[in-house]
Amino acid sequence: MGVLDGKTAVVTGAGQGIGSVFARRLAAEGASVVLCDLVACATTLEAIRRSGGRAVDVAADVTDQRSVAGLMEAAVSAFGRLDILINNAAIASAVEMKPIHEISSEEWTRVMEVNVRGVFECIKAAVPRMRANGYGKIVNMGSGTFLKGTPMLPHYVASKGAVVGMTRSFARELGEHGIRVNCISPGLVMTDAMRGHAVMGSAEFAQGNIKSRAIGREQVPEDLAGAMIFLSSPQSDFITGQTLVVDGGSFMH
Repeated sequence: MGVLDGKTAVVTGAGQGIGSVFARRLAAEGASVVLCDLVACATTLEAIRRSGGRAVDVAADVTDQRSVAGLMEAAVSAFGRLDILINNAAIASAVEMKPIHEISSEEWTRVMEVNVRGVFECIKAAVPRMRANGYGKIVNMGSGTFLKGTPMLPHYVASKGAVVGMTRSFARELGEHGIRVNCISPGLVMTDAMRGHAVMGSAEFAQGNIKSRAIGREQVPEDLAGAMIFLSSPQSDFITGQTLVVDGGSFMH
């Protein structure tokens, strides 16, 4: 018996990295999982089904209202309900660290479109389905960069600050409908994509992060899975509007 037996979860950005780990862990806990990404999530889908889990793969653009509406409809069509939304899709490893005068307006807008509007569109489309059930769990992905004010990433930092703000606002608005909204704030997570980043993927940058942590090691996607399951499960039914920092003790508050 899993803690999420009978639940249906949508995971955005499920094709790789954190999203793929989240999707597989949700399935292992008994949830039926809808995998969302811009491209097919074939590897994640195969891994879940090979382990005896239930999942479908739906290509969708989180910045497109119609695409997101189709994603939520596909979840209900495939599994009959929608209980959990994991807003993981974001531009992260593709963001270059650079001073403000080198960041184009187009780059700023693109980060905001995906990281902020994408979360808004997904929550907006998911809420009617959750409200119909009188229950729902929404887990957004923040970032330690917002908590620390990391330089050279103002667009990314601002986008994650907006996610924290939306988490609190939606938690207030949706609580009466039985919908809990929380946020996970990770440190630097060394996904395969992040390892390829020109700066953040470097050994020097990674060591700086490790030295800042009480638990002095590299952070990997699996380190976030337990917190995500907790916030998705009935075990956290009296928790909403919170940001849970999962970074090995780099930022403490």
